[in-house]
Amino acid sequence: MTGYGRGEASNGEISVLVEMKSVNNRFCDVNTRLPRDYMLLESRVQQAVKGRIQRGRVDVFVRRKALEAGPTMRADTALARKVSAVMQEVTNAVGHEGGVPIQAILNYPGVLSQQDQDVDASGEWQMVSVALDAALNDLLTMRAAEGGALRTDLEEHLDALQRAWAEVNAVAEGISERLRKRLSDRITKLIGDQVEPARLAQEAAILADKADIHEELSRVLSHCKQFTDTLKAEEPIGRKLEFLLQELNREVNTIGSKAAEHPISSRVVEMKSILERMREQAANVE
Repeated sequence: MTGYGRGEASNGEISVLVEMKSVNNRFCDVNTRLPRDYMLLESRVQQAVKGRIQRGRVDVFVRRKALEAGPTMRADTALARKVSAVMQEVTNAVGHEGGVPIQAILNYPGVLSQQDQDVDASGEWQMVSVALDAALNDLLTMRAAEGGALRTDLEEHLDALQRAWAEVNAVAEGISERLRKRLSDRITKLIGDQVEPARLAQEAAILADKADIHEELSRVLSHCKQFTDTLKAEEPIGRKLEFLLQELNREVNTIGSKAAEHPISSRVVEMKSILERMREQAANVE
């Protein structure tokens, strides 16, 4: 399912911003973009996301910002004294009046240097974790809203499937008698009334047994009930829904191959179309 989440945390010295987005995927695929100083936290971030998301491609962006004004400046006073003494010596040698300008000493390479602070990534993990949890909560709230819409859509498709099932079940009543009559009419048309009634009854029974779809209809109804119960579950249900849809599709295909009557075949086509739409939607469910 798709979604977006954002979380932020700060300790007065630095702030951490976490943004994440997710798109549909059959498995859980987490991609992270972290500051160079946070690279050792990559596995922790991925584990935290996978601990709460079972399916989807999730992109996680982590940004770190120092709240202090600029990097630390370091002065090499020993070098400054040496530079000052040499400059003063030169000044005296050339007869230049006045002392050595302080700016000349400060501009000498190495007297002043910029020193970046070392980042303790492990020590900052707690703050990263707070921002990450906030972003996950935000993301999951959006995904839950989408999940509610998907559930409603799947329930509507399931109702349509069960209505088609009821029509097939009604048409299936009396199929054995209709097969016997069609067989009898066909044989009579070909060879007249010379057929033996016992042989006719035997052949009709064989055809009726091959065309009997009551077991398949019963299993379709059972799978529909399991599908309904699964939609009400709190845990991740995406893979179970996909399995039930595979089983439903298999039973519907069998019904179509066994019962060749047009009223049943036309409804089988409708049921397969409904199942395909359900399969596309179930692929988005966690």
